[in-house]
Amino acid sequence: MSKLQAVVFKFLDIFYPVFNRFMDKQTYHYLACGGSNTLFGLVIFFYFEHYVFHQHSIDIGIIEIHAHIAAFMISFLITFPIGFLMSRYIVWNDSNLAGKKQLFRHMLFVVLSVFMNYGLLKLFVEYFNWWPMPSQFLTTCIIVVFSYITQKYISFK
Repeated sequence: MSKLQAVVFKFLDIFYPVFNRFMDKQTYHYLACGGSNTLFGLVIFFYFEHYVFHQHSIDIGIIEIHAHIAAFMISFLITFPIGFLMSRYIVWNDSNLAGKKQLFRHMLFVVLSVFMNYGLLKLFVEYFNWWPMPSQFLTTCIIVVFSYITQKYISFK
């Protein structure tokens, strides 16, 4: 175990007694790591959607990308590697699969999650006319459940 892993486990274990009646330690680690990465992604999404793109579409010549989709893409590019590393070394560190196999499986389900995120975000914002931030939050909640199931039973089995 690396020093960084030990520090993260020690920090997470401070708060685990509050949750140990409701969930096992691995589920707690998943929610803590995934939750913090998700919150970080939502902050990035909000910042780019409001302060970088100013809620205006971006015309890149051949297509026009809505600000909420561009913000999602940037948020994803930042949070994907962080999420994989936390999953591999903190949450599912007892997995005996090779790292390349874990990364491949993880990437497959993340790509599926990206398509789900894109579709749900377009549905909520562009068809239901909901605000982007609550739409992204709801989309994130749906994908977290999907992600937990696929990671636990497939990616890091």
